[in-house]
Amino acid sequence: MKVSLVEKDDKRNKLVFDVEKTEASYVNTLRRLFMTEVPVMAVEDVEFRKNDSGLYDEVVAHRLGLIPFTTDLKSYNLPGECKCKGEGCARCQLKMTLKAKGPGMVYASDIKTKDPKVKPVFPKIPVVKLLDNQELELEMTAVLGLGKDHVKWSPCLAYYRQLADVSIESQPDNKEHIAENCPVKAFDVKNDKLILTDEAGECTMCNECPSLSHGKIKVTPTENFRVTIESWGQLDSKDIVVEALKVYDQQLEEFASLLAKVK
Repeated sequence: MKVSLVEKDDKRNKLVFDVEKTEASYVNTLRRLFMTEVPVMAVEDVEFRKNDSGLYDEVVAHRLGLIPFTTDLKSYNLPGECKCKGEGCARCQLKMTLKAKGPGMVYASDIKTKDPKVKPVFPKIPVVKLLDNQELELEMTAVLGLGKDHVKWSPCLAYYRQLADVSIESQPDNKEHIAENCPVKAFDVKNDKLILTDEAGECTMCNECPSLSHGKIKVTPTENFRVTIESWGQLDSKDIVVEALKVYDQQLEEFASLLAKVK
């Protein structure tokens, strides 16, 4: 197996890499690990002191729960793995407060937290609009969680596609027609000759070109896959990959130990 970096966009928190000489089942396992097994911080409990807004407590709490927060995995434990056994302590919980008075929009940036490393990824996320003399006062508890339990704990969007090998076996008669109808613009015509462009690597295997060329162009699936990770901002995309592989190793070790007990 070989892994090579294709793109790393820090502004968009996006990571793209190719995995060569593998199978779809393995790449799909990685995709699921990225999205569901890497812990991140999110609001779990909300205690309202005052809510004069036009939204019910449940709606406001739901909005707060979906706000992504930057996550420090070194400082916090999953509640089930903490020494307090999930009862609640500074190592597995973080208290936050929100106090606002109208008129005006309440944003995620109005949330006050005692830990500067844990803050809203996008400060301008609107929570609720308050009118004259309306007030909102509440206390929240944020904890680490997993995307497999609730999407608010999902750290990213991850997806992949199988790469294809496109080859021109012989020159077709309808060169211009093929170049125009390719959805990814993988072909161009120069000096009355059909050639492959740099976009050929983006082939989606729609098989339009083999059909139009009557078999003179071949599209063959390879054992290579392109994986894309777009972080919601709680963790860096690269950190998501590293943490997911740690979880995968733990799961494999657990499986091996269970298998060793089978007689």
